[in-house]
Amino acid sequence: MKSYSWGAMASSPNDGSGLVPIYVRLLDEGTPTSRPTHAERIGNDLFKLLPTPNYDPNDERWEFPPGSIVRAKTMEYDGKDYLLAVTP
Repeated sequence: MKSYSWGAMASSPNDGSGLVPIYVRLLDEGTPTSRPTHAERIGNDLFKLLPTPNYDPNDERWEFPPGSIVRAKTMEYDGKDYLLAVTP
């Protein structure tokens, strides 16, 4: 399984493509781990999660799978803000 650090994606809230970078917690990893991906902003603080290019549900279990509609919480790590998917 590939490993991603918190700094693996730009923390820019929107790059003009209509997509935003967001992190999703991974379950059953043994240690707290999150996967960087992208989401479509759909309004009212809601986002639709998109799969990573190599998404494999048999390899890792996302807290909210691709296609889920989630809210996001702004978090901070190492002085940088990022979005974390928190509730459906």
